[in-house]
Amino acid sequence: MNEDRITGTAEELAGKTEKAFGDMTGNPETQAGGRAREMGGTAQNIYGQAKDAARDAADTAAGYAKDLYNNRGDTLRNGSEALAQKVQDNPLGSIVTAGAIGFALALWMTRSPRRRQSRWR
Repeated sequence: MNEDRITGTAEELAGKTEKAFGDMTGNPETQAGGRAREMGGTAQNIYGQAKDAARDAADTAAGYAKDLYNNRGDTLRNGSEALAQKVQDNPLGSIVTAGAIGFALALWMTRSPRRRQSRWR
């Protein structure tokens, strides 16, 4: 809970009190002032809630990033173990896939670059 939420709640309560006092005395200016103060307090409270939600989301994202960074070795190890298991389960498919990727890379790397035709002849 931040200062905006506390101040907003206090202003909202003060506005309700002022509006109730205006209702009791029949003073429309006091009623309107109380409603305005209450709405201002509500807006400030909502602003404080949004700030808290943004801070919580940032803290959560930072926590996830930190966990991922700390466990990067485990993630890489698990991925390489899964790939090794796939190769053991289907060696022929793995060879064909690796060959196709190598062939595509060789074509891509040895292709001559296209020349742009000049606009001025």
